[in-house]
Amino acid sequence: MRLRIRVKPGAHEEKVSREPDGSLLVSVRARAQEGKANEAVVKAVAAFLHVPKSSVRIRSGLSSRTKLLEVLDPSGR
Repeated sequence: MRLRIRVKPGAHEEKVSREPDGSLLVSVRARAQEGKANEAVVKAVAAFLHVPKSSVRIRSGLSSRTKLLEVLDPSGR
């Protein structure tokens, strides 16, 4: 499954919410420095979808606030 997300780094609280267009807004406390926000995004999305962190990968947008994530099922497919 692929998800388009928008990231809000440096937020006061961590949360994941659905936007009206079906994408996700992921707010994380980590700043966008040295990949810390990307790590927090993967952790937050994995928790939101109830899958292991290893099942969530950033496919594009490593240095952008708009990202495309790929979520594998827990068996690795």
